[in-house]
Amino acid sequence: MKKSYLHHCLASLMLLLSLTACNNTNEKNNGSASVASTTTAASAASAVSKQPENNLVNQPVDAEISKKITQNLGERMRKAFNQNDINITKVSHTPIKGLYEAAIGNKIIYTDENGQYMLIGNLVDIENKVSLTEKRMDELSTIDFSKLPLDKAIKVVRGKGERVLTVFSDPDCPYCKKLEEELAKLDNVTIYTFIMPILSLHPEAQKKAVQIWCQPKPAEAWDNWMRKGKMPPTVKECPNPITDVIALGNSLGFDGTPTLVFPNGKTVPGVLPKEALDIELDKNQK
Repeated sequence: MKKSYLHHCLASLMLLLSLTACNNTNEKNNGSASVASTTTAASAASAVSKQPENNLVNQPVDAEISKKITQNLGERMRKAFNQNDINITKVSHTPIKGLYEAAIGNKIIYTDENGQYMLIGNLVDIENKVSLTEKRMDELSTIDFSKLPLDKAIKVVRGKGERVLTVFSDPDCPYCKKLEEELAKLDNVTIYTFIMPILSLHPEAQKKAVQIWCQPKPAEAWDNWMRKGKMPPTVKECPNPITDVIALGNSLGFDGTPTLVFPNGKTVPGVLPKEALDIELDKNQK
């Protein structure tokens, strides 16, 4: 395989795994593997088979096939892209016989039974005009909101606070600061902010996070830093949840900030303008 094409595959994979925000993806590439990439999995699926297998969609994949894909595809991807943290978390059937869905957290790629080839893109149900890929990614990214430890977040209430939103945010992430500008425009909302530094990108972010949390008024300190660039006076380090929040975000598959979580479990990565935030808040409460 030509090196330039492998780099194209890597770029596509990194785009898939990224959250269009501050993320900890690593763009190094020192390996090679048998990998195929396309803008749409649907257009290339005929290379596998055109025979429908709708009766198997959402049904468990044979254990041996699942194991083979998990091991083989995972190993090939890690070697090709020099990414040791790439792991296949779930294997599922698709409507196309011989084409399998492989989940990496809440991201999706497609592969064959042997985990030798990879397709990146949208699998589209043409008749119903639905992206099956987007639908499945939404399902995989849904979390149990009730299990979030809200006592480990900074709480702000505006107006009646009837609408609820949680945000995983990094104090040194420029996208998070842009989101804060939009959040400041919202009304009738309760916002829980989990401070989740991404240390691989922002080595000093954890120190700032602890300092902000340990202030007498952490919500005010957070706003001053994120919106005005003013860090509060240094205080003595106190018991804080920052390490726990980092672990929580990792366990939920949040590899970038900001990440929004709504009460119905829907997650949205990246920055949304105020108008879009209002829409999402209204439709994604319990």
